[in-house]
Amino acid sequence: MSRRGASVDLTTTIGTVELPNPVMTASGTAGHGAELAAYFDLAQLGAVVVKSLSADPWPGNAPPRLKPVAGGMLNSVGLQGPGVGAWLERDLPALEAAGARVVVSIWGRRVEEYARAAALLASASPAIVAIEVNVSCPNLDDGREMFARSPAATAAAVEAAGAARLPRWAKLSPGAANLVEVARAAVDAGAAALTLVNTLPGLAISADLRQLALGGGGGGLSGPALHAVALRAVSDVAAELPEVPIIGVGGVMSGLQAAEFLLAGARAVQVGTATLLDPRAPVRVLTELRRWCAARRVERVADLVGGARD
Repeated sequence: MSRRGASVDLTTTIGTVELPNPVMTASGTAGHGAELAAYFDLAQLGAVVVKSLSADPWPGNAPPRLKPVAGGMLNSVGLQGPGVGAWLERDLPALEAAGARVVVSIWGRRVEEYARAAALLASASPAIVAIEVNVSCPNLDDGREMFARSPAATAAAVEAAGAARLPRWAKLSPGAANLVEVARAAVDAGAAALTLVNTLPGLAISADLRQLALGGGGGGLSGPALHAVALRAVSDVAAELPEVPIIGVGGVMSGLQAAEFLLAGARAVQVGTATLLDPRAPVRVLTELRRWCAARRVERVADLVGGARD
């Protein structure tokens, strides 16, 4: 056994992607490029997951876009982005220069939009290690129902994203009543891993103004209030699909909460809302996780995976 303070093997493997440690940023909270490089060395993280991109530029929702709530925040940014082409030209070079391992999150309103976004990323850069297929957005071909609530729609989007010729990680919604079924459909369609979970749909009201607090209407709940929900999602899916790599995301504010995700069955974690409070949060979580493992004589972080269910 290792002694307190001794080195801990933090490496983890997500399908064919090997990472030096299990801590990443979460899409939507660290910008489209190397914005966080002003605060820490991006190469320290397992990977940087960029804000979701569509094939074409998208303006997002009307303001206000963020609303603090008890236990977290609601966001209604609306997937604003420059489009994959502009991102490749303007933002990717800075990430490459920083030595970051990059995961590109993509989204679409129709299946063919996922295919177009993915095709633009094919052979784009060796720095891109995977794409995250964000299916928690409205499917215009299915009456604006969220892709992630339908096994068939999720499978279609994941399959279309194969045009990137990169490992695909399907990012699923905690709002799906049939989450395990959706997860299985994503894997059957080619997903090499599952990111669990995206934000939970919520609403905020400005009572004095007698109106909705966010310009887009409702929003996505993130932060500590989401953590228990995300842990349950990871545990449930890991129990049914034990061979499928899972990335846990939702309310990771400390190394302890990262460890909880690993014990529930995840092989890696993403830090999101905490980064908005403290831009150095991802490296702090990584440091705390390393210290937590060393103090408990955990020699390999991989040994924690699923430990709470064994």
